[in-house]
Amino acid sequence: QVQLVESGGGLVQAGGSLRLSCAASGRTFSGYVMGWFRQAPGREREFVAAIRWTGGSTLYTDSMKGRFAISRDSAKNTVYLQMNSLKPEDTAVYYCAARNSGGFSFDRSNYNYWGQGTQVTVSS
Repeated sequence: QVQLVESGGGLVQAGGSLRLSCAASGRTFSGYVMGWFRQAPGREREFVAAIRWTGGSTLYTDSMKGRFAISRDSAKNTVYLQMNSLKPEDTAVYYCAARNSGGFSFDRSNYNYWGQGTQVTVSS
């Protein structure tokens, strides 16, 4: 049973930084794509970034490239999302997701497993 547990969310002022963590368990994740999505109130869940567990190549939404960085620590089975220069519009619940085949995807329906989410609130 794959489990994804996010942590690291919280309240931060605009311009600040947060690092989210996603602890993954239940199997080995070689060949998986691990992604971060976010959902603001009243909006659809949107893609933020993804990383291939094997090799570490990454994909970002253009608007977040340069401010956010996804990484993984294979020894700890953990995926991270470093978020810098945060803006009030980054306020959302951030979700970790895992896709077991098919490579990178922006489409949330292509991800097989999800965490429970962690709230990020950016004050102005």
